[in-house]
Amino acid sequence: MRNEHEYLIEVEWRGNRGSGTSGYREYGRELVIRAEGKAELAGSADPTFHGDRDRWNPEELLVTALAQCHMLSYLHMAVRAGVVVTAYTDAAVGVMRQSGLGGEFTEVTLRPEVTVADASMVEAALAAHTEAYENCFIARSVNFPVRHTPTIHVENQPELTGKPPTV
Repeated sequence: MRNEHEYLIEVEWRGNRGSGTSGYREYGRELVIRAEGKAELAGSADPTFHGDRDRWNPEELLVTALAQCHMLSYLHMAVRAGVVVTAYTDAAVGVMRQSGLGGEFTEVTLRPEVTVADASMVEAALAAHTEAYENCFIARSVNFPVRHTPTIHVENQPELTGKPPTV
């Protein structure tokens, strides 16, 4: 197995309204993101920065990448731990602080809700979140905290749940 992987994407700006970037309000923030063999993804800036709210912005995509990476790492760790996951959702939230013309994310909190097949799996299901975090490529690549507040449900037993302290 190779130790190094490349990810080729193309980004094309489609916001020239006829005068290019002749002024801050004279151009659109619309763009298209492409990768070979995949559907195009419509992007823009956050609406606060004159973007199109109907398109994905980079801040949303960063939070999405963290949530998706954690989920995929978690599912792998669940298999390794013998945990049968039957459902997984996340309502992640990222916090970005603006400073001058730029800014940075100060934290992202993932809030996965996981359903497991049996009550005997709750403890291992909770532990798998820590292992997933430690092995998530994206979370290991950012310079701000990625917190987790998971909830574990047991299939067909909604009253049985597990919540660990925030990771």
